Amino acid sequence: MALETVSTNKSHGGIQGVYRHHSAETKTDMTFSVFVPPQAEAGAKLPVVWYLSGLTCTHANVTEKGEYRRACAELGLIFVAPDTSPRGPDVPDDEAYDFGQGAGFYLDATQAPFDRNYRMESYITAELPELIAAHFPVDMDRQAITGHSMGGHGALTLALRHPGRYRSVSAFAPIVAPSQVPWGEKALSRYLGPDRAAWRTHDAVALIEDGARIDALLVDHGEADAFLAEQLRPELLEAACAKARIPLTLRRQPGYDHSYYFISTFMADHLHWHAQRLGIAAQQNS
Repeated sequence: MALETVSTNKSHGGIQGVYRHHSAETKTDMTFSVFVPPQAEAGAKLPVVWYLSGLTCTHANVTEKGEYRRACAELGLIFVAPDTSPRGPDVPDDEAYDFGQGAGFYLDATQAPFDRNYRMESYITAELPELIAAHFPVDMDRQAITGHSMGGHGALTLALRHPGRYRSVSAFAPIVAPSQVPWGEKALSRYLGPDRAAWRTHDAVALIEDGARIDALLVDHGEADAFLAEQLRPELLEAACAKARIPLTLRRQPGYDHSYYFISTFMADHLHWHAQRLGIAAQQNS
């Protein structure tokens, strides 16, 4: 599987790289970033944390603003940040920021014209992991997943839809019930069609209500997040997890908004939480 190196930089003793390849799933070139910590120099395979970004973002947002490298270098975690959608002049798009390019919602679209390119679930769970395993020292038996906003939705739904794939799951300000909020209703109706039963399989709250399970979950959101009441609805996830007896640590952070100032503040907490569940003994935090 051909991989083009766009850039590499040394950071915290490891290598931060940006890479490009042609995707068979999306039928476009896809760009992603990977941080490989210094522990890789010893030849060992290391656990991986997948980070899924939110609406309008690319790999670059978390790579430049996420402040994850110090913790990953201390803990020995590989950090992979893919794009949020296929991109290009031939890829169907929309004038609005919350649909089309930059807003793939981490699902495989079934409706024309989006079904040709918008295959982000298959890309994230099959094609990209195969590429990463072929080119980086990743222990694929120790995977974790996290994400922000739309990417938090992706982290939750992919973990619930692929049981046993990820040893740990967390999210920053996730869209927990897309079938009940404007962002999600717009995306799910156009990617998946009008049948709301199909939407439930890409809705974390609905998946939990319908029997899907994960071992535990860490979620942070800011109490000053402008999208909290209308789009994020964390209380719905809290209720679903309580009923399903899924251990949920839901942290409401006073004064924080939806931005990377919020994400970067709590990124190390999440990485330590994942490290413990990935079997990393050093510096275990809960």
